[in-house]
Amino acid sequence: MKIKSFLMAALAAFSLSASAQSLSPGTKWHWDKGTIVVETPERPAGQQNVLGLTAPKLKTVRVGFVGLGMRGPWAVMRFCHIPGVEIVALCDYEEARAEKSQEYLRKQGLKPADIYSGEKGYEALCKRSDIDLVYIAADWNHHFPVAKFAMENGKHTAIEVPSAMNLDQCWSLINLSEQTRKHCFILENCCYDYYEMNALAMAQDGVFGDIIRAEGAYIHCLEDFWDAYWKDPADNDKDNLHWRMKYNMENRGDVYPTHGLGPVAQCLNIHRGDRFTTLVAMDTESFVGKDWVKNKSGKECKEFRNGDHTTTLMRTAKGKVVEIQHNVMTPQPYNRLFKLTGTKGYATKYPTEEFALSGEALKGTGAPQMDNLNAHGFMNKEQKEALIKKYYHPILKKYGELGRQMGHGGMDFIMDSRLVYCLQNGLPLDMDVYDLAEWCSLAELGALSMDNNSAAVTFPDFTRGFWNKQDGYKHQYAAPEAEAATEAAAAAYTKSQKEATAKFKLWNLYDAVAAAKKANNAKALKSATAKYNKAVAAAKKAMNARK
Repeated sequence: MKIKSFLMAALAAFSLSASAQSLSPGTKWHWDKGTIVVETPERPAGQQNVLGLTAPKLKTVRVGFVGLGMRGPWAVMRFCHIPGVEIVALCDYEEARAEKSQEYLRKQGLKPADIYSGEKGYEALCKRSDIDLVYIAADWNHHFPVAKFAMENGKHTAIEVPSAMNLDQCWSLINLSEQTRKHCFILENCCYDYYEMNALAMAQDGVFGDIIRAEGAYIHCLEDFWDAYWKDPADNDKDNLHWRMKYNMENRGDVYPTHGLGPVAQCLNIHRGDRFTTLVAMDTESFVGKDWVKNKSGKECKEFRNGDHTTTLMRTAKGKVVEIQHNVMTPQPYNRLFKLTGTKGYATKYPTEEFALSGEALKGTGAPQMDNLNAHGFMNKEQKEALIKKYYHPILKKYGELGRQMGHGGMDFIMDSRLVYCLQNGLPLDMDVYDLAEWCSLAELGALSMDNNSAAVTFPDFTRGFWNKQDGYKHQYAAPEAEAATEAAAAAYTKSQKEATAKFKLWNLYDAVAAAKKANNAKALKSATAKYNKAVAAAKKAMNARK
């Protein structure tokens, strides 16, 4: 009788919240001895996995950006500094925001991009035949529909986090990548932060021994940001909450897990020899969230789905444990945790970057041997500097210094540069669509757990049987000669683009079109547009001649 009552309560909880976006109507699950078993759908006939997926080399990466509110403009700015890139189009719901991002191209002497706007403006962008990559930095609700449309139109996609909001979206992106053989890249910048990359290099060389436990988080009080998020006219936001607060109010679970999970998942070789099997999630009541909505709307907030602080515990097939936390509500210092516990050592990033290693940890690694090394205390400054020097990641050596000049600590530029590098050299990307699904799935799986009294929930196998076919996580690199040739061609193309832009006075002609449009002078607009289009065609011909 107790079991029957528990099942009825669980099903009731699920049905009440099934309309929330973090819960998928298509997810199939059943109970097995008190555990919620989430089923893995069969791979459709004709599809093959995309582990190690490569695509033909792109000498020039032609990109269209969708979503130019908070994160998008900075991405446009960064791409202006990456050789061998052509920014073809800029798209935002609001035309003025797309035009504002255009100024980054003007400042760098690159040719103007075409502008798209409106609710469905991204569709015209995705249908273009002269775009290779669609870079998506819209609000969360639009990540999936834009990515889906882009991939259906034969484009590689790079999607800001969280890249998928529920399991249905995860499986759809997996199927699209497997069907189209196009990359679907999760823009998880924290995998490229300096401490995390160096710790990954150490982990891969066995400095920490076997990593048995890891922690990650996104703890960031967003009190000063809530009103800055976009207000979607189509979102029925009657209380003027703006999209991110509204999403937290309507959805439960760790809705922003990837900053904490991505870097530790790489250290644990997830779907490259190990996989997540089970999770349990718990959250606090919503205290700050409810109060914020009450103060904003002037009325009592009766239901706020997401707790102020969510904790998710996961176990892997090889018996490792990962803890991930999410808190964007309470006042406390920014923290992504990033902790690695190994059989020979320990790494922790916050509040200060530290390492603690046993006396045996560095034997055989080639790292400097140090006196009195033990794990009872953190390494001193000299020891830590020697360790970091030994394991300073080659990707940081290539992009790290320039990255620091590009804002946000440098990791965003490193991420974008690696994305372009892999596309130009025809290499597997650093993160694939299975990473995307595994990391983003915490939202729905955690909600299932918490809606059912924090029951254990199994992970589906997003690789559908191939999680142990690769031997560890690895970045891919081109041969030195090929890399040098690719970089020379990329630099030459960017130089030719700037020369053609100046020679054909594209920005003067672009401004003439804008002036005629502003003056509402149809005759002048027609003439200015014709001159601009003719000049753009001539500039493209000159640029392509230099490829």
